Amino acid sequence: MDSTFMDSKLHSVLLHLPIVTTFFAAFFAFVLLSRYRSKGGGPHLLWWGIGMVTYGIGTFTEAYTTLAGWDPFIFRCWYVAGAFLGGYPLAQGSIYLLMNRRFANASAWIVSGLIVLGGIFVFLSPLDASLAETHRLSGKVIEWSWIRLMTPFVNLYAVAFLAGGAALSAWKFFRQPELRNRYLGNILIATGAILPAIGGTATRFGYVEVLYVTELAGLLLIFAGYRKCVAPSESVVLAGESLEPAVALE
Repeated sequence: MDSTFMDSKLHSVLLHLPIVTTFFAAFFAFVLLSRYRSKGGGPHLLWWGIGMVTYGIGTFTEAYTTLAGWDPFIFRCWYVAGAFLGGYPLAQGSIYLLMNRRFANASAWIVSGLIVLGGIFVFLSPLDASLAETHRLSGKVIEWSWIRLMTPFVNLYAVAFLAGGAALSAWKFFRQPELRNRYLGNILIATGAILPAIGGTATRFGYVEVLYVTELAGLLLIFAGYRKCVAPSESVVLAGESLEPAVALE
């Protein structure tokens, strides 16, 4: 079979991955928000649920572009949801779980304010439509290119607290065989948190398909890790030392 044909088919499959990711993100958001309501959970569950909603919004804009073509409003929504909100709410949820409430509240106000400001700039910036591709999204169309300098700080914050928090929890559970499921769960979450960040970096070099792959793979790993963390343990669960250590599925 002609290699060019195979390459085009693979490219088409990769461009359609956000459709799958969007549906899965919606399902995960439902799981988290339902748990928040039924368990009377803390703010960490609410933040994680919001994080899945914004994650799904970002992948929806990618799916829309694949199916319907490039649109300036959809592009702006994609940039805000992906570049600014991709992992931030999930990281903020981990901060509320693992750190003191004073720091969690202060960081939420400061970083949320920065994201709102960045979002306003994205919607005010002129776009160079001549640089847009019909079925692919890229930040290069933003004429106020300095906006793109803001996103690494937000993404670093997200990765540091989501992946870093999960890695710290995994380390704490490493020496507790009866809580090994939480150790493995946090390893999965940390890995899943890093993958979309790698994909986001790839988009800066024009490889948006890498982002589509890492978004889905990262989401699947985070979900698998979450299920591990909320699974019943073999001993009394220690509150506040994993993604959601004090809660078991009922």
